Amino acid sequence: MEPTSSTEHDVHNENGGNRNTDTDSIEKIFESKKVPPWQNQLTLRAFVVSFILGILFTFIVMKLNLTTGIIPSLNVSAGLLGFFFVKTWTKFLGKSGLLKQPFTRQENTVIQTCVVASSGIAFSGGFGSYLFGMSEVIAKQSNEANAAQNMKNPSLGWMIAFLFVVSFLGLFSVVPLRKIMIIDFKLIYPSGTATAHLINSFHTPQGAKLARKQVRTLGKFFSMSFLWGFFQWFFTGGDDCGFMNFPTLGLKAYENKFYFDFSATYVGVGMICPHLVNVSLLVGTILSWGIMWPLINEKKGDWYSADLKSSSLHGLQGYRVFIAIAMILGDGLYNFVKVLYYTLSGLYRHFNDDKTKAEEAITGNSLPDLPSLSYDDQKRTRLFLKDQIPTWIAIVGYLTIAIVSVITLPHIFHQLKWYYVAAIYVCAPVLAFCNAFGCGLTDWSLASTYGKLAIFVIGAWAGGSNGGVLAGLAACGVMMNIVSTASDLTQDFKTGYMTLASPRSMFVSQVIGTAMGCIISPCVFWLFYNAFDNLGVPGSEYPAPYALIFRNMAILGVEGFSTLPEKCLLLCYIFFGFAIFVNGIRDLVGKNLARFIPIPMAMAIPFYIGGYFAIDMCVGSLILFIWSKVNKAKAAAFGPAVASGLICGDGIWTLPSSILALAGVNPPICMKFLSRSTNVKVDAFLGS
Repeated sequence: MEPTSSTEHDVHNENGGNRNTDTDSIEKIFESKKVPPWQNQLTLRAFVVSFILGILFTFIVMKLNLTTGIIPSLNVSAGLLGFFFVKTWTKFLGKSGLLKQPFTRQENTVIQTCVVASSGIAFSGGFGSYLFGMSEVIAKQSNEANAAQNMKNPSLGWMIAFLFVVSFLGLFSVVPLRKIMIIDFKLIYPSGTATAHLINSFHTPQGAKLARKQVRTLGKFFSMSFLWGFFQWFFTGGDDCGFMNFPTLGLKAYENKFYFDFSATYVGVGMICPHLVNVSLLVGTILSWGIMWPLINEKKGDWYSADLKSSSLHGLQGYRVFIAIAMILGDGLYNFVKVLYYTLSGLYRHFNDDKTKAEEAITGNSLPDLPSLSYDDQKRTRLFLKDQIPTWIAIVGYLTIAIVSVITLPHIFHQLKWYYVAAIYVCAPVLAFCNAFGCGLTDWSLASTYGKLAIFVIGAWAGGSNGGVLAGLAACGVMMNIVSTASDLTQDFKTGYMTLASPRSMFVSQVIGTAMGCIISPCVFWLFYNAFDNLGVPGSEYPAPYALIFRNMAILGVEGFSTLPEKCLLLCYIFFGFAIFVNGIRDLVGKNLARFIPIPMAMAIPFYIGGYFAIDMCVGSLILFIWSKVNKAKAAAFGPAVASGLICGDGIWTLPSSILALAGVNPPICMKFLSRSTNVKVDAFLGS
């Protein structure tokens, strides 16, 4: 799930509402500090710290990818930990008299950019969606024709090669547009702006003091979460064992995926995600596992064969998967059209404004050219335009990578013909611009929506008999990586603009971070893939729900609706329309009332995998809500640090647990819960 914002921004308001007056100027605070040249912003220590944090966050994102696919923004954690590590480093060197270069906010921004670029590959690389959806494990769960030619099992070599070929194109596609996006259009990029405010605050005396307290809090909850994961491991010596299978709401509720599974990760995610997202997940759980699936299960033998296995997509599992897909596609289509409308209307306004200014200049009615910008914006604009990235570098870089991709990708995926790749690269710059512009307006990246579009277009073009399913999934990867990295880089340009970091240092750090991610992410996934035998299996610790969903989207694109169970198509139409209708209502009633209407995309996620994680997230949301009522200022300051500690500790525990699994070290205890009647039978059997 991509970072989302429920608030759409009016372009005019954004341009006018983001100015500092001289009385609250940020840059006046830093006036005495010299801005280092762009080469000095790129330090060895910054990239060493980025590499370490990149590994940490890749483990976290990979775990989230392979469990539910819900990935919150980890920018606060990355900025905080980057500040802590380098500040500790420079403090130590300063005491020993070896410090040559002080730690600046520009270097902090480089670390932030590099870490987010590196860990972002764990999402855009498709390890929990399109890439793993190509595997035999996922293909066996799908009922499709020509399955043999639509499979490609993960291998470290081709995964790294694929990512290196497709992950850099988006960076070069938006470089020539950075001035238009940041200076001319003054797009707000909410996440980039928030990150810049965070980094600026760290480097003020008061902010540094608060940051140290936040890091201590994060470290405390990191330790607690890690030790809790270690303690839980001892009780997982078998299938359905341990605290993660604790029937907290009763055995009947447990059968329908209603239970609290004691996951520190998802309690932390619930503290970061907005309350509405968490409530939407719970509503989706109640609607699906509480009402719909029990009712459809009663139609066994009528709506689908009673002899089918529980994992068959021609049975109840098919209703779960395809109705979830229908809601995701309905929500995606609505938001695609909405963001496209905002993009086009925003462009129209800007070009109209430019035309009006030009006409005023011609008629002589324009005002004298006075410095209308604030002190901060004047200084930021001057430095942002100082270090230009030559346009020819962007064009040559784009064309070179495109040619290499067109030649290389058909060798990695024989089903993906060179002209499919060429067609994508012809359209990619326009789509990358639309995604970057839309993200600047709404903070909503539609990377996965563009990826799904590629699945259907390329899959249908290739056809079922020519490996259309695999071609569609590979095309999804190409498209997702282009548009995702394009919007990420423009967010980073905005952050750099507000922290006086050079566009050149932002671009270089994004390139280096992306290169790190192209190696780290496949290696981390390979560790998961080899350590956990049941990876991708429904009901396992790592079910990778989006892998099956993306594969079945590709099957739908190639084979049409013939694969659906009876009555499933009708229900898909209903829920597709329902997602569009609910989104429309949310936009019509305004922000105040929209807070009480669930988000269809969030409702769809538990349809397939169950609601255990939604209960965890609601617990996290409840903790933050009560904390805010007791002490709002403290909750706002330390809530993200507590949440990050819970997520990071539990996430990094997957590294030692994976190593233990690879070494053949199994947990010594199986803690399992049985009903009284089953327990009597077990006791009788053991006593005989």
